[in-house]
Amino acid sequence: MNKYYIEQFEDKGLAHFSYAILVGERVYVIDPGRDPKPYLNFAKKNKAVLEGIVETHPHADFISSHLELHQKTGATIYVSEKVGADYPHQVFDDGDEIDLGEEVRLKAIYTPGHSPDSISILLEEMGKQKAVFTGDTLFIGDVGRPDLRENAGNQKAKRRELAEMMYDSTRNKLMKLADEVLVYPAHGAGSLCGKGMSEANSSSIGAEKAGNYALQQMSKAEFVDLLLKDQPFIPKYFPYDVDLNKQGAPAYEESISAVNFIKKNHVPEKGAVIVDTRPSDKFKSSHLPGAINIMDGDKFETWLGSIVDPSEAYYLIAEDEDALQKMIKKAAKIGYELNIKAAFVFDLDDGEGFDEFDKNKFESNKEAFTILDVRNSPEVKDSKVFEAAINIPLPELRERAKELPRDKPIAVHCAGGYRSAAGSSIVKAKLEGVQVLDMSEAVNDF
Repeated sequence: MNKYYIEQFEDKGLAHFSYAILVGERVYVIDPGRDPKPYLNFAKKNKAVLEGIVETHPHADFISSHLELHQKTGATIYVSEKVGADYPHQVFDDGDEIDLGEEVRLKAIYTPGHSPDSISILLEEMGKQKAVFTGDTLFIGDVGRPDLRENAGNQKAKRRELAEMMYDSTRNKLMKLADEVLVYPAHGAGSLCGKGMSEANSSSIGAEKAGNYALQQMSKAEFVDLLLKDQPFIPKYFPYDVDLNKQGAPAYEESISAVNFIKKNHVPEKGAVIVDTRPSDKFKSSHLPGAINIMDGDKFETWLGSIVDPSEAYYLIAEDEDALQKMIKKAAKIGYELNIKAAFVFDLDDGEGFDEFDKNKFESNKEAFTILDVRNSPEVKDSKVFEAAINIPLPELRERAKELPRDKPIAVHCAGGYRSAAGSSIVKAKLEGVQVLDMSEAVNDF
């Protein structure tokens, strides 16, 4: 029987996995999310003391609670010296060990590739390799993307240089671990920190060597070309989160409580950035001029941070008080509660509206419309829905909407309706006087 217990925590919205390791009355947390409560509750439930927090690297896609956990419990934060962390910490680099008692220890392995300061954490029991927490280096079915640290963090590195490091980290470090070693990554399918992750939440070194495309036999040059090909877009908020994690974010509940709540149906100043999180039918029925419809959904955080730049203050709207609190908490997962100028409920029925998309009219004369596809470029490359469509990916649309012709109604589509709601609202705000139509779920019929 193992002398340790591993608890995995999953945040589905960000496809993020974090971990708590329990040994006797000690708990160590790896790559925690923004809300510290799950980890504090785990320790309390097990009548244990949270003694340490280990960060595999400064994360780009979510905000970590490492500093708050340290402040609340006195737990030591362990992180690579290469991070240049601005918070109190103990250096944890290649070969360093943490003794958890009961002959269980954690060992740092320097595994750059996703970032120049990445470590993986090997768990050993009685000298035997048991599990490895790979952060964003090795995923199930994939490896971490190497193109996020050219303009962020204490150490910057070009993508080809990092891809070469990833080749060495996988071949010379991780693949040399015992085949039965369990693999626990920081992300799963749906994360933008890789391009082809499995739905599985754990694996083994042997299984990854057998089935992971990135671990198959190939030259370093072949690996670099393969890894850099068809990586997803980089959300605007990624460099911001790297820097905030390097600094250490403010306490979660206190930061949420500091958001400015204002009276219902406020009228923001002209030109303000307004994020309306209500369902698309309510938005289309009545909304504030210029508002962007980023609906509540599984990927709200990602699209908020992809459409709105971290340098922009914005108003946050929801349909009621409960929904507003929920959306603020989602924004906080990427540190965007700090950028909310004010939050309020909107429920008026006399605001601006949208014309309804007429599928029959569109089908009978597609040439009468400008068709805008807001999916990402690799999606369009794999499958173009309409041959004549103009492709401007949603994260670029606010900056590029004025490239669209204004002589016809514009019909906006994505893959299923979520992104087209945001895209059509952006185009409507940018191209005054042009009829904009959201194809929404009707795209599934073509």
